[in-house]
Amino acid sequence: MESPTPAKRKVFLVDDHPMVREHLAQLINREPDLEICGEAEDAADALSGIAQAQPDIAIVDISLKKSHGLELIKNVHAIQPELPILVLSMHDESLYAERVLRAGALGYMTKQEATRNVLTALRRVLDGQIYASEKIAARLMKKAVSGQAESSPTDALTDRELEVFQLLGKGLRSREIAQQLNISIKSVDTYRARIKDKLNVRNSTELLLQALQWVHQVGHN
Repeated sequence: MESPTPAKRKVFLVDDHPMVREHLAQLINREPDLEICGEAEDAADALSGIAQAQPDIAIVDISLKKSHGLELIKNVHAIQPELPILVLSMHDESLYAERVLRAGALGYMTKQEATRNVLTALRRVLDGQIYASEKIAARLMKKAVSGQAESSPTDALTDRELEVFQLLGKGLRSREIAQQLNISIKSVDTYRARIKDKLNVRNSTELLLQALQWVHQVGHN
């Protein structure tokens, strides 16, 4: 008598680029033990879709329509703390890897390495292990052992402050940032003031220049 075929483990995709979702779905659905059970392009659809599909793992992008992946990770982790989350992002890992792990994700990989390593990362995270590059793993280990690690000025910023700082560096004005993050202009101005204090910059012009320089530097790492 043949043994029953093991059930496939279900993967839920959250990414605002249809072609990225299509590519990942083709890659994952070819595997004998994995299948895509749902997709979403923003946080609201992701939360409802995950609740309905009950996946074994979620792949989440950092940059989403009308929201930010970090907030989604925190919300999913609060509702379903046992659900493994793998973050797939275009952003350099030095910017977000530690933050997404603190938010509740188990893995972080850039889109540049996705085609090569996404299946390895998926299975590792499904097994409850952390997936990160050797560089990030070493940094986390150093911080755990010594309580210290190499840091940048932006490490002092909260997740929301970093989002505002990043959008400033992309040339967005307060009104545009408020619309993108779904917060008030007054809140944006409050975040700007806090960022200036933490980064020790004197005025809005200096803040903008520093944000532009930082975004350019991160984009070329």
